[in-house]
Amino acid sequence: MSAVVGAFVALVAVALLGYVVGLAGVLRSEDELVLSRLAFFVATPALLFTTVARADLHSIFSVVLVTNLASLLVVQVVFLLVAVLLWRRSRSEATVGVLAASYVNAGNLGVPIAAYVLGNGALVAPIVLFQLLVFAPVAFAILDSDRLGSGRRVQLRTVLTRPLRNPLTVASLLGLVAAAFDVPLPTVLMRPIDLLAAAAVPVALIAYGLSLSAGAKDSITLQRDVVLAVVLKTVAQPLLAYAVARWLLDLHGTALLAPTLLAALPTAQNVYVYA
Repeated sequence: MSAVVGAFVALVAVALLGYVVGLAGVLRSEDELVLSRLAFFVATPALLFTTVARADLHSIFSVVLVTNLASLLVVQVVFLLVAVLLWRRSRSEATVGVLAASYVNAGNLGVPIAAYVLGNGALVAPIVLFQLLVFAPVAFAILDSDRLGSGRRVQLRTVLTRPLRNPLTVASLLGLVAAAFDVPLPTVLMRPIDLLAAAAVPVALIAYGLSLSAGAKDSITLQRDVVLAVVLKTVAQPLLAYAVARWLLDLHGTALLAPTLLAALPTAQNVYVYA
């Protein structure tokens, strides 16, 4: 337990550094976008590729994926039942609510936590792949169809190629191929990738801390949809993941911590931006 606490302290310390340099004016609030893009498009894909390519496939597709899917489906069904049947929300409103209630930040937060707290960055890979290959394309196809109106249809090619425009998906898939077929990874190729991967966690955390120093940019109306989504995401989903892992899969200790902790990740910020 002390190792877990120490890992969290290290992550918080780096995020706090980003907050301090933001307050001191060393970095500006607009620099957050540069750091976030560097982490998302360059460093984090490198980290995902290296961890997945070198991981045991059995450890990647483990109970983390099973518990995540179980808790995610229950949370989604509950939100849909309340939002559609009781509150009569539209299809787009219900879809955004489902995303907010269950789509976890597996990139900027999930990767650092899996790597430093759980000691295995590959644990978050199946969640990233499921969300980017299945969950997000289906949800965004529904939203796009409503946005375009009944007169136009969303092209199937757009739906199928959307995940491939995400660098995290591409890096995870390439890592899976390398691990599945035991592809030799030349040192001359992996050294620069490892250097980039080493920057993923600190850059993402500094960008996160820097965003906090800028203060709130937009106000959020505390509607009942927001309250329901927050409660389902931050309370129900990790509790469900814990229940499935503890009493259905009979897990204990560190094996129980991983699915619970990853299920407790907050909603990805791109859901809020899209909404």
